[in-house]
Parts: sequence; C-alpha cells; structure tokens
Amino acid sequence: MVECMVSGRDYDVIVVGGGHAGCEAAMAAARMGLSTALFTLNMDNIAQMSCNPAIGGLAKGHLVREIDAIGGMMSVCADMTGIQFKTLNGSKGPAVWSLRCQSDKAAYKVLVRRFLEGQSGLDIRQSEIISLLVDGGSVVGVVDFLGVEYKAGAVVLTVGTFMNGLVHVGDKSYSAGRSGDFASVGLSESLVRLGFNVGRFKTGTPPRIDGGSIDFSVTEVQNGDDTPEMFSIISSGPTLRQVPCYKTYTNNRTHDLIRVNIDRSPLYAGKIKGVGPRYCPSIEDKVVRFPEKENHQVFLEPEGLETDEYYVNGISTSLPYDVQVGIVNSIRGLETALITRPGYAVEYDYCNPVQLKPSLETKLYYGLFMAGQINGTSGYEEAAAQGLIAGINAAKYVKRQEPLVLRRNEAYIGVLIDDLVTRGTVEPYRMFTSRAECRLYLRQDNVEERLSLYGVETGLLSGERRAACERVMRDMVEVENFLAASKTAAGDWPPGVPLIKILKRPEVTIQNILDKYPLNFAPDVKALRKIEIKVKYEGYVSRQMDEVDRLASIDKKLINEDIDYKCLDGLSIEVRHKLEAVRPRTVGQASRIPGVTPAAISYILVMLEKRKRSVH
Repeated sequence: MVECMVSGRDYDVIVVGGGHAGCEAAMAAARMGLSTALFTLNMDNIAQMSCNPAIGGLAKGHLVREIDAIGGMMSVCADMTGIQFKTLNGSKGPAVWSLRCQSDKAAYKVLVRRFLEGQSGLDIRQSEIISLLVDGGSVVGVVDFLGVEYKAGAVVLTVGTFMNGLVHVGDKSYSAGRSGDFASVGLSESLVRLGFNVGRFKTGTPPRIDGGSIDFSVTEVQNGDDTPEMFSIISSGPTLRQVPCYKTYTNNRTHDLIRVNIDRSPLYAGKIKGVGPRYCPSIEDKVVRFPEKENHQVFLEPEGLETDEYYVNGISTSLPYDVQVGIVNSIRGLETALITRPGYAVEYDYCNPVQLKPSLETKLYYGLFMAGQINGTSGYEEAAAQGLIAGINAAKYVKRQEPLVLRRNEAYIGVLIDDLVTRGTVEPYRMFTSRAECRLYLRQDNVEERLSLYGVETGLLSGERRAACERVMRDMVEVENFLAASKTAAGDWPPGVPLIKILKRPEVTIQNILDKYPLNFAPDVKALRKIEIKVKYEGYVSRQMDEVDRLASIDKKLINEDIDYKCLDGLSIEVRHKLEAVRPRTVGQASRIPGVTPAAISYILVMLEKRKRSVH
C-alpha cells in the first residue's frame, strides 16, 4: 500500500482551540476579511463553560464591557443567554462596579456556535492539532493527528486546559482536557521542541448536583437586580426568564470530614504537581489554610433553564467521590442532595507569557500568537479578551499592518496583557481592579469613549453597535454642553451657577436637574448615566490622569530591538537576565519588570540618549 501525503486547504488564519479565547480570535479574524479556520477537539463543546456557568464579576465585568466596545461577541452572547444579572460592589464607587450574569450554559454555547457558523469566511473543523509547521523563523501552518497539513499566514493557539491535560478525582487520574473531553497530547511536545518554556498549572471545579434533591427552603435566596445593567451597548434588558441563586454555608462537620480525609486528596498526597489559582482555592485548601474559619460561603447556581443541575460554587475539590458525597450532604439544604457530576482537578501545560510580545505574537516565531490559559490565565473573560486581541493582531500580521496594543492607562485588557508579557505569572492569573493603576478612569461606564475607535478601525464595531455607540456619545456631548451653558435660576440652588457645577454635588442627580431644566430632546439613558459619573468623578480622575501622563512619558520611549543586554556592563547580571528574558519594547515596560530597579531604568535612559546622539 502506498501512503499519500494529504494537504488540507490553506487559510489566512488558523485558530487552534474552540474555547472562549478561540471563538473570539476566529470571529475577529474572519470579520476582518480573512479566510479563517477554527480547529477544536469537539465541535459540540465550542464555548463550553467547563467551570461556573457565569460571565463577568469583579474586574471581569470590565473586561466583557471592553470586549463589547471593540466589537467582540462575548458581551452580546452573555446578554442574550443570561438568567440573572447583578452589579457587584454597587454600594461602592463606580470605578469598582462590576456586572456579573448567571448564564444558561447550554444556550450560551449554542448561540456562540450559531454566530461562528453564520460568519462568512470561517470554517469550523473537528480535529486534534499535534504540531506546527515552521519555515525558518515563521510558523506557516499546523499538522493534525491524521497527518494532514494546513497552511496559514498566521496561527493562534488557544488550547485552554487541554495540553497534556490530566484529571484527578481522589486516587483516580486520567488523561483529559476536562471531564468528558480528550486531552491534547502532541502539541505541548511540539512547542518544547521549538524552544518554548512550558510549565504546569492546575485548576479545579466543584461537584454539580440535582436541583430536585436540594431543600431550598433553608437556604438564602440571592436574586438579581430589579433593573439590571447589560454588558453590550445594544442590549436593553434580559432576553431569557430570570431566576434566583441560593446561598448556604459549610460547617464544622464539613471541615472535620475534609481534615480526616486530607491524605486522600491528590493535592496533599503529592499527586498534583501543577500550581493552582491562589484566588480560587479548593475547599480542602480553604480548610487547611484558614483553620479558624467556622464556615465558608457556598452558592447554588443554576446551570440553565432547561436543566435541574446546580453548580455548587465554593467547594471546588478533587477529593474522592465518597468524600465529596459526605461534604455535600453535610451542608445545610444539601442533606439529601444527589451529585450528578463529581468535582475534579485538572493539570495542564502552559507557556510562560514573557515569551510573547504585547501583540500576543511569540518572540520566538513570527506569525504565531497565543491567547487564554496557554498564557497562564484563568477565567472565561481573561481568555476572551486575549483571544479578541490575538485574532485582531493575527489578521493585522497577515495584512502587514501595525498590531493593536492597548496601554495600561486605556483598558483593563491592556493591564492584563502587559502584566503577562512583562511580569509573567507563577500561578494562574486572575484580573482584579487593584491591578490597574488608573482604575478611577478605567470604569465600566466609559468603555465606548475609551475603546470604540479601535473597534471602528478594525471594522469589528459596525452596524447596530457602532450606531449605538455614536448615538450615546453624541447625546453625551449635547447634554454636557447644555449643562455647561445653562445656569440655575432664582429659587432653586444658588442662582447663576452652571448646572454642571451643581451636578458635582453628591446629593444631586442628573435627573434632579433635568426635572427642573428639561432638555429639548430625549437623550439615551446610557448617556445620562455616563455624564453623571463623569462629572462627579472628574476631579479625582484628573489627578489620577496627571500621574498617568507622567508614567506614560516613559512608555513612549522605545527601546531598540537590537540591544544586547548581556553587554550592558552598567547593569547587574540579574537585571540583564530579566531584560533579556522579556526584551521590553519601551522603557515603561522595562520599569514594570520585577527586579528592574529605578537605577537600571536611569542607566537605560542615558544609554538610549547616547545611541540617539551617535546616530545623529
């Protein structure tokens, strides 16, 4: 028998992995006019919510709103399939308000797949990609497990937890990317052969239980907001029926059961080698690390409208099944609860993100981009944000255009990517508002003003969303001009004061003013909310932006790509090694590398100035 070399069709962009990062990347590249292929291990699990069935949350809601402003699809899909919406931190300032929605996870993945299949120029293929095609210093395609080669102008890797995935439940371990799905076993080795630094992380998930076996009467009802905010500027309200979540607590019986069986945990028995997420610990971690706590919150979250399954948020575990049954049944309201799917931990390979440029293209090979958990992040939102940028920049690479690089002072997405490529990560990275120096400015309410121009430039923000953005910003200008030009009359607030100054008062709302001084047109309600927050926080933001401008000045100072840091004798060996590993593109990025001192930055500035003079 004669074997024939099989070649698949060629594409401009190939995306490997059908999770939240891959879906955004593939959709962005295709919408930018490039022939695109999305390869996934299982077409039925595209955009699967393998952990909690929710989108948004603290700082993560900011990312989803930013995705919307640039033209991504997670925001729209979340709004259309959300079954509870709630703004977190509502009692605090607008800078930390974060929208979160409970999702119907089955409806979400069906909707995402429908969008992908309806996008012209985008093919979806079910296959395992096991290696990359390289030509010199560029990646030019992929090879699947059947030996079929697919050529491409750029490749985006968004493989999630699937590279050498290993699932643990007690003393049972098996190869899987997540429970019920095969692992990817060839790609990681291919990356190592190509010179990439590959590490090992782990994450986990709690058991799911049958809602019909829960006694909700003894739990605390957690309703959504009466008039909820939405992620997308084009959404006016929820599409699906809204339902409550519920809250209960672990107790001493729960904790004693975990302590007695801690030696049966693969995490504490030494079976798990990967580093887990510090900010989303397993229940066994919580009990061991916080022995003084008598209880931990447990949230019962519905997985959808067409299922009775509930996600037990707060007891992520890899303990054996019999212990998981005991843990669940020890919790108030769950005494007779039936586990439908046990919790588990999954270990997987990731690539150190300092091997990436700020565009998410790798430094080792042109035309290869990475996004999502392969870069050491956790969470659907972090993955989708990276996927959107990687897809845009893969398309720009093929088109020979300058990449889109968001700065730290203009987007949480910019903070996320800069943290990864500059500092790397020694544990699964999660976004927090505290990571952003400019969080008073980087609010949920002003994403259109900050980022919609990028969406327009790439062509992703078009049609209804672009029209909505333009309408809201046009209304903002008109309302702000009216408030600045109009003054109070006698008998109201102090007479002769511009209305915009009255609005700065904490007790005055924009509606208070418009009730007395009506407009001659009906502005979009989103515009009114934006104006009110903008005016009230203008002073705080102005002071913060002064500091941002100072920091931005060194971020604009480019560092020559040909600098050999090993030869800079004025720097310590440690600093030289750090600079060589990251190879920062600006002085500002260099200043954010852990261990690079102010003295080292001063030396670099002097060195750059000398090089500049020698050129002239």
